[in-house]
Amino acid sequence: MESSSAISGALRSLHHLDKDITLAINSCNSPLSDTVWQVITDHRTWIVLYIGIAVLMVMRLGWKKGLVAILACILCVVACDQLANVIKEAVQRLRPVFDQEMIARGLHVLEVPGKPYGFYSAHAANTAGFVVCSWMGLRQDKSRSYNAYLVLMSIWAFVVGMSRVFVGKHFLGDVLAGFAVGIAIGLLCSFVASLAVRKLKI
Repeated sequence: MESSSAISGALRSLHHLDKDITLAINSCNSPLSDTVWQVITDHRTWIVLYIGIAVLMVMRLGWKKGLVAILACILCVVACDQLANVIKEAVQRLRPVFDQEMIARGLHVLEVPGKPYGFYSAHAANTAGFVVCSWMGLRQDKSRSYNAYLVLMSIWAFVVGMSRVFVGKHFLGDVLAGFAVGIAIGLLCSFVASLAVRKLKI
């Protein structure tokens, strides 16, 4: 009983710390930065980027391996997104915009609330998973290292994930958990893709 109470207390303390850090990040706003974060957080902004990377995969890997790598990335994003829906309903952690304490403390909201639960961030998971899976796919091209790609795309994923805090839709903890889940699913999907390439002898 004491152990359970200690764990519960630790989780409450962590939740309060998450609230404080989220508000500190979210409060760094201005009319200009608000516009920038709204553009960054909109998934439609990055459609051309996704298409460009798909084309790069085909060019560097050939159409067969490229297609497998593209399908792995699609599977990764879908898995991250759908698992997020399941976890959100199971955990039922309110988004900051639905948390009355956060609103009372001055949460800066830039998006329509939508669904009430936010753990974990699908945006963060999708981007992190896509970066890992696409990088692992491109590494099948042994003529290049693609380390610069990993660094630049990791920065991109981090910025997109953090945009969810700035628009008021997620706590920082939601985003960090999303990154972790995305990386894990990205590695899994890239492993499946690599296995498929070997088994099919592509």
